[in-house]
Amino acid sequence: MPELPEVQTIVSDLNRKIKGQKIVGFWTDWPKLVKLPNPSDFKKKIKGLRIEKVERIGKNIVFFLSNNKALLIHQKMTGHLMVGKWRIHKGKVETTENGPFKERVNKYIHALFSLESGKMIALSDMRKFARIALGEREKILKLKDITQLGPDALDPKLTFGEFSRRIKARHKSIKLTLMDPGVVAGIGNIYADDILWSAKVHPLRKANAIKEKELRAIFKYTRIVLKKAVRLRGTSVGDYRDTAGERGMYGKVLLAYRRTGEPCKRCGTPIRRTRAGQRSAHFCPHCQKL
Repeated sequence: MPELPEVQTIVSDLNRKIKGQKIVGFWTDWPKLVKLPNPSDFKKKIKGLRIEKVERIGKNIVFFLSNNKALLIHQKMTGHLMVGKWRIHKGKVETTENGPFKERVNKYIHALFSLESGKMIALSDMRKFARIALGEREKILKLKDITQLGPDALDPKLTFGEFSRRIKARHKSIKLTLMDPGVVAGIGNIYADDILWSAKVHPLRKANAIKEKELRAIFKYTRIVLKKAVRLRGTSVGDYRDTAGERGMYGKVLLAYRRTGEPCKRCGTPIRRTRAGQRSAHFCPHCQKL
């Protein structure tokens, strides 16, 4: 699933490429991805609305539109938004441009927003888990996807005290706690591993048993790791691509995630993989003691 750096990359790209554009059409071959309003009304209601700005709220992408409307897109596990040109030929979506859009991972187009410039916003989603909702801004911002989120992991207003209180209130592993969007929003599997490796904290340690010094390290490296990943435009170890269909660069500098058997970048001990609930967790057995 795209995490905070990937979603922020998409949002920054969208503001640069399509801010101010009017939506003139919508197409989908998978009506189930439209959650609000019903799919037949969605096409009518989205047409003619202008994109005023795009924001990231947790892992949600929110388009603030004219007429006090908002469009929420959650890319889920395998979804990503691209900006370019496509056509529907014999029932299939085809790109009209050469380059990365022709890569297989970018070909699972299930929604197209046509813009007045002739460009399109395309949603590629191999597993069809993404979802879209359109409505009055107040209604969209009150959806559970948003109201149940904890503070954003990169919110400058998030203090160490609040971060610590939220972490220590949980009795599950620190890895799963960091990934819980109700605790802190935006951290997923990839960055939780790299944050904990940086802080020298074992991913299976109980969150409520983490010492203050360790929590301060986790708080510090949460921001360092995520900001670095944003600069590098995210991680493409799976389906994620940016709005140009290109890979993110953070995958080249991973610290622990998916480095099983490779030497720890601090001490040289081979990185190990374990399970935290239903998720994998990568760690150095020498630097991150249980």
